[in-house]
Amino acid sequence: MMPNIIPNSPNVSAADTTSVDVLIVGAGFSGLGMGIKLREAGMNSFLIIEKSSDIGGTWWENRYPGCACDIPSHLYSFSFEPCADWTRMYPGQQEIHDYLKRCVERNLLAPHLRLNTAFKDAAWDESASLWRVTTAGGTRINARVLISGMGALHVPSFPSIPGRDRFAGPSFHSSAWNYDVDLEGKRVAVIGTGASAIQFVPQIAPRVGKLHLFQRTPAWILPRMDFPLSEKWRNRFRRFPPLRWALRQALFWRQEFRVFAFIGNQTLRKFFEKFGRAHLARQVPDPKLQAALAPNYQLGCKRILVSDDFYPSLNRPNVELVTGSIQEIREHSIVTQDGAERPVDVLIYGTGFRATEPLIGSRIVGRSGVEIHDAWQKRMTAYLGITVNDFPNFFILLGPNTGLGHNSVVLMIEAQVRYVMDCLKLMKSRDQRVMEVRPEVQQGFVEGIYSRMGRTVWLSGGCHSWYQDQKTGEITTLWPGSVVSYIRRTSSVSPSDYQFAP
Repeated sequence: MMPNIIPNSPNVSAADTTSVDVLIVGAGFSGLGMGIKLREAGMNSFLIIEKSSDIGGTWWENRYPGCACDIPSHLYSFSFEPCADWTRMYPGQQEIHDYLKRCVERNLLAPHLRLNTAFKDAAWDESASLWRVTTAGGTRINARVLISGMGALHVPSFPSIPGRDRFAGPSFHSSAWNYDVDLEGKRVAVIGTGASAIQFVPQIAPRVGKLHLFQRTPAWILPRMDFPLSEKWRNRFRRFPPLRWALRQALFWRQEFRVFAFIGNQTLRKFFEKFGRAHLARQVPDPKLQAALAPNYQLGCKRILVSDDFYPSLNRPNVELVTGSIQEIREHSIVTQDGAERPVDVLIYGTGFRATEPLIGSRIVGRSGVEIHDAWQKRMTAYLGITVNDFPNFFILLGPNTGLGHNSVVLMIEAQVRYVMDCLKLMKSRDQRVMEVRPEVQQGFVEGIYSRMGRTVWLSGGCHSWYQDQKTGEITTLWPGSVVSYIRRTSSVSPSDYQFAP
């Protein structure tokens, strides 16, 4: 391994070059989990760079009212960093962010972190067997190994609506919530009814004068069943860790069971659909509004949402659900295709992220000058979602086809971190400096993925979703199976899958 060269100062001039064994890009769950395991293994020559002013990734970027996770707290956390102090069954943004900060403190990651440092580009130096990285501020970093922990849910997606730039009032995306804008008594338009909107709409509806909620496609929404975790139970979790472990296991298998509804079990899917329709009918008494909110595609085709307060917020007299498509946005109004014009003071986009465009805004050049977006021009692929041919010593956490629609993605991150650690240990034990997946291995894996994907609800469920590549229609974001199957697939590294160089 290279010497342990870790900068203590976050301020390094553009003329300086930092050298480390491992460079991790992103300080969310992926990057921090990777850093924790590197320290645990005594591999201390690593650096984590983060574009934002704080750690947390999506749990720092997204701070809109009501922002919370749709996976239970005891499951949406590292298995190796358990927490007994969650105050709710489903954690809010602030609580998740505080948890990650405690992970940094407990594992002494602060000296390895460099905030306000955006990754710009990286190029593989064949002669030196190094990644030569440049940040947006001009800092240069040499690294033997480059690991992307950038994730997919951090670059906002905006709809292509004529006149969007003409709007004269305050406008912002939910991931960049502007708390300086006073919504009290205002006429507010919200575009989108996805995972973010169903959380912030109930928070702002009682405050605004009028809320126009523009829905393109209704979502399947199931009850959240959130509740506070009392101090009594938190004490039990502290005093008896096996109880905490048992709860995590119960939550895991409850979530894991749902995947069968997505990969072919029609009976289970229809059961959940019946459950969702009953939830809608129970909370929305108006038949006309019910009909507008009822999905016309199979459950799971789009991301399933969980909420106990979204439907009730639409029953308010000051809230209007608009299902007609938008024709244009004007300086102080929105016009729909039927010609109706609605005056608007504030415009909020709840339109999600560019999830099928990973590594967006960055440039990574591998062997023989191949840029990764060119390599992915026809299809975005990676072996196990982690390694890519022609990109030696490059690992992706939450890469192509490793997202989930049914369980905690932290479980996938942990599996990938373990796999990357095994790769690094394999290189060290074999005294090899370079490791690269064989092209035929990557191709075989991808063909297997897409043959299984055709039988899933994500392709056959009758909808178009952000799970799909916008150009090809292929599902490039999700793993077509259970978490257990992925953990088994990544449980060990087969040296024959890779080519090495000393």
